[in-house]
Amino acid sequence: MNETLLFSPLRIRDVEFKNRIVVPPMLQYVADRGFPTPWHITNAGKFAAGGAGLVIVESTKVERRGCGTVGDLGIWEDKFVAPLRDIASFIRSNGATAGIQLGHTGRKGKARRPWEGDGTLSDHELAAVDDVDGWDLIGPSALAFGNGYFTPRALERSEIPDAIDAWGKAAARADQAGFDVVELHAAHGYLIHSFLSPEANQRTDDYGGSEANRMRFAIEVAESVRANWPGSKPLFVRLSIEDEAGWGPAENARLVRILKTKGVDVIDCSTGGLNSKAPNFFRLNEYGYQVQFADYIRREADIMTMAVGLIIHGDQAEAILQDKKADLVAVGREFIHNPNWAMDAAQKLGVDPTFSAVPPQMGYWLEKRARRGFGGNPSTWQKGIASDS
Repeated sequence: MNETLLFSPLRIRDVEFKNRIVVPPMLQYVADRGFPTPWHITNAGKFAAGGAGLVIVESTKVERRGCGTVGDLGIWEDKFVAPLRDIASFIRSNGATAGIQLGHTGRKGKARRPWEGDGTLSDHELAAVDDVDGWDLIGPSALAFGNGYFTPRALERSEIPDAIDAWGKAAARADQAGFDVVELHAAHGYLIHSFLSPEANQRTDDYGGSEANRMRFAIEVAESVRANWPGSKPLFVRLSIEDEAGWGPAENARLVRILKTKGVDVIDCSTGGLNSKAPNFFRLNEYGYQVQFADYIRREADIMTMAVGLIIHGDQAEAILQDKKADLVAVGREFIHNPNWAMDAAQKLGVDPTFSAVPPQMGYWLEKRARRGFGGNPSTWQKGIASDS
């Protein structure tokens, strides 16, 4: 058996991941009034069964007003704990570590599902939402995300402590639901990111103006979460390392050095999303176009990072780890394309020839076929990035 970093275990605090492959949170937009549906448990379960080390459930909202669409998952009340526990348990029963991302959409809320068209819901569509009065869009300032978006209400200074406390309470519920990892969504123009941004945050109090003031909300959210999340369990934060709107790598490195002292263990390094402009077009069709940011934060802030963005092949992911550009590799849309991506990568890298890393109801039959030597290749024939042309 070949030794790889990709399929080597990694221990963070008291949680051990069986490999360095992560299925990152990917919004599904099919929750029912905040509750998960059978789709959620099937979606997460198939990725766990496919061999991933960590499966992170999509952005789950810490407040009702933090929902982006009518289909967002919720964790703002205790009633959500039991159904979320079913998902966490199912992930673990299929061999993966269970994670959940906590989020708050902020000023980007009241949006359509992406396949239903760009922009926000119409007045007619909003009238059909039974608790629409609770969908109070907030932001650091009363500035819309872009043309055609609703203008949020600027949070009053007196409201900020409760807004921060909502994250801590959500983390406590995530623990009650049995998740092993929590990730805070502080990227892509959502509430925390908008506080960090000099473009979105034009406050004149102690949560706006200077860089230190704009960092305050993110830091206090991390403190609240860590106070309510067991010290034995890892805490991740997703950041837009370059948003191309004034919040870039150097600023993030300074923030991350502080977050590390607050008990954050891993930075999930993404980009963009602060406003309705679409940055990074010149990089979007390059393999691993965001890996450079995981590398930068890892070196500059001396913290573990997770690389994301067009990571397609097993040998590509292995090279990222071997080159010490990240500690974990997130494979998102390619897992949608092939839910058994991790199992497939293991075969191509010469790891786990007996398929023992996946549930036996899968592995038994595949090992039997491989042992028989049927004389051909599986349908996922391409060996890796070296075969791409």
